[in-house]
Amino acid sequence: MPRKIKEEKAIVLDFLPNGYPFDKTPSHKKTPIAQVLGKDHFTLLELAPKKEVNLQPNDEVYIGEGKRDKIHHIVGKLTVDKLTATAKAELEFIVKELVDKDEQRFIDFFNNAQPLTTRMHQLELLPGLGKKHMWEIIEARRDKPFKSFDDIKKRVKLMPDPEKAIIRRIMAELSGKEKHHLFVEK
Repeated sequence: MPRKIKEEKAIVLDFLPNGYPFDKTPSHKKTPIAQVLGKDHFTLLELAPKKEVNLQPNDEVYIGEGKRDKIHHIVGKLTVDKLTATAKAELEFIVKELVDKDEQRFIDFFNNAQPLTTRMHQLELLPGLGKKHMWEIIEARRDKPFKSFDDIKKRVKLMPDPEKAIIRRIMAELSGKEKHHLFVEK
């Protein structure tokens, strides 16, 4: 059985101090809800914060196994269609920020991506990358590994913006429309 992937930290997409507006529970029984995106595996989660805790979009919260200062418990996973309008609006900005902060992780993807089948390569799963770009990337990384997104753009002719391709792929995986997952845990 595959090991369950756990997030350690998450970024708040939206905080509902009075719970969901459509929830029919009497207001005095409603619990606050935070919709968050996990930092490492891009997992969308619904959290129940501790009493008297106020969160803001873009706040980082600890949700790992140890003592949590702001979060009481994890309610469960979310799908994009269950996100509030605010959370949906924040999602792409937060994904871009996480990709920017951890650029090396995504450069490593370009340096180490492997074939999925005899006819399909992981690189081809990125939006805007076909066989021609895939082969150019493979040839360029044989000479020496890529060091940054700019390095990829310089060494691979007419390459679509690699950072934007990664962000678009993560957004597509979050939407649940992708069969293969490169960055988002199912």
